[in-house]
Amino acid sequence: MLKTRGEIEAAVCQGMSQFELEYMGRGPKEIRTYLIEDVLIVRLQGVLTAAEQHLVAKLPAEKGRDLLKQVRSQLIEIARPKLEVLVEEITGIKPKSLHHDISTISGEEIVVFTLLEAPEFRETKKH
Repeated sequence: MLKTRGEIEAAVCQGMSQFELEYMGRGPKEIRTYLIEDVLIVRLQGVLTAAEQHLVAKLPAEKGRDLLKQVRSQLIEIARPKLEVLVEEITGIKPKSLHHDISTISGEEIVVFTLLEAPEFRETKKH
């Protein structure tokens, strides 16, 4: 049976939250996923660890920011195969690409997956 859009988005939230916990040492304070045709956007808030916050606060602004972004990007690249499998298992569609960025100011992280095609889902019944 096909999942609803909401079920797909919730499953991606759960998987990404678990990934953050396992790979980064803590889960996000808040997470939202948006499926828009063949694009999956994951918005994580409150993801910076205490060590990352300290690093950004103590180093000169650009240096701390750039270092944190480099480390996070490398971690995402290393974990890319696992993330792609996660998304494919939930949506039934293989990801075409993955894009990532993090803000050292807001502690917000965005992960965007483009998929080879839009996944099928069943419409929710309107009450």
